[in-house]
Amino acid sequence: MRKAATHLSKSALRSLASQHVTFNLSVLSSGFAASRRGYADEASLKKTPLYDYHVENGGKMVPFAGWSMPLQYKDSIMDSTTNCRENGSLFDVSHMCGLSLKGKDSIAFLEKLVVGDITALAPGTGSLSVFTNEKGGIIDDTVITKVKDHHIYLVVNAGCRDKDLAHIESHLKPFQASGKDVKWHIHDERSLLALQGPLAPTVLQHFVKEDLSKMYFSDFKMIDINGYPCFLTRTGYTGEDGFEISVPAENALDLTKAIMEKGEGKIRLTGLGARDSLRLEAGLCLYGNDLEQHITPIEAGLAWTISKRRRAEGGFLGADVIQKQIQDGPARRRVGLIASGAPPRGHCEILDLSEKVIGEVTSGGFSPCLKKNIAMGYVSSGNHKNGTKLKVSVRGRISDAVITKMPFVPSKYHKPAEGA
Repeated sequence: MRKAATHLSKSALRSLASQHVTFNLSVLSSGFAASRRGYADEASLKKTPLYDYHVENGGKMVPFAGWSMPLQYKDSIMDSTTNCRENGSLFDVSHMCGLSLKGKDSIAFLEKLVVGDITALAPGTGSLSVFTNEKGGIIDDTVITKVKDHHIYLVVNAGCRDKDLAHIESHLKPFQASGKDVKWHIHDERSLLALQGPLAPTVLQHFVKEDLSKMYFSDFKMIDINGYPCFLTRTGYTGEDGFEISVPAENALDLTKAIMEKGEGKIRLTGLGARDSLRLEAGLCLYGNDLEQHITPIEAGLAWTISKRRRAEGGFLGADVIQKQIQDGPARRRVGLIASGAPPRGHCEILDLSEKVIGEVTSGGFSPCLKKNIAMGYVSSGNHKNGTKLKVSVRGRISDAVITKMPFVPSKYHKPAEGA
């Protein structure tokens, strides 16, 4: 639900299309927009500390959110997707923006900008939340961790970095001017790795002294990994068990090599193509496709991110709009679809059985793991129940579809046993 949609080159798009993967071609539309934004010139792209390592290992590098990032490696995106679910993957997500808020008023400040109940988080735990605007629309989605009461750590999307930081700063300055205690730090000195899949805990355990079996989904630790001071969160963007590792940038390459060595060929370097397939199979949103500034968290099916206290008290931007939608219900809702015919892509029309347009696909494609066409999109309320038979229009051809509960592939997050 995390990574912002941006633009890939024409050659990258052709590679994606030829493999029937799920990257949303309607939003990642071509190199034209990338060119307008100055991303087409390789020299102008930012590079992570792993750039040379990606290239040495066969990474096909493409422009993404102003960075040169690997789309895939020597294996196909289909194989890379299934290997993550069967064994494991290591992703370089250093283009993401991590930041910390510190001070006794940090939580009070952040709760003005996000819908989450940060106060209720236990130290060392986190949760998904969203930044909202005055109309209740989603500015960005983010994972927020309460390191301790006066220290909050969060990660925002690469493609939303500039607008997110400007938004935070515009509210931070008057908050500080009123005498409140909160400071921020952007962690550009760190890189971010995502180790995902069933072998992730076994491999990572080689590098830490703590027992990772006692660290559960959304838990956070400041911990030495292979001797490097890291931020470790048990989370990810695949639906699999796994971790996101914030490591000092100067140690990122050594840690990556160590993980790959212990992975013994089963943990594979994995790129943006499989990352998108995995997140769609997991029913997770992509900002710029499934989440936008005109979509509220209620419409997006994220009402669960708003606690009872926050629903009652409000206090965040757009609270009046969101509270009304909670009470009355939204006019549209995000749903999952399984479709026959050609794979649905972003902006394909969703139709009822009388072929009246009732919504639009926001992400879709062929699932490498299910061997079916899957999609998510928005439909008018009343047409959103699981099992509802619909139709989708793909390049003028209409095929059958059915609303299906998400995630499409069951999640495997590491959680305490019931009753434990």
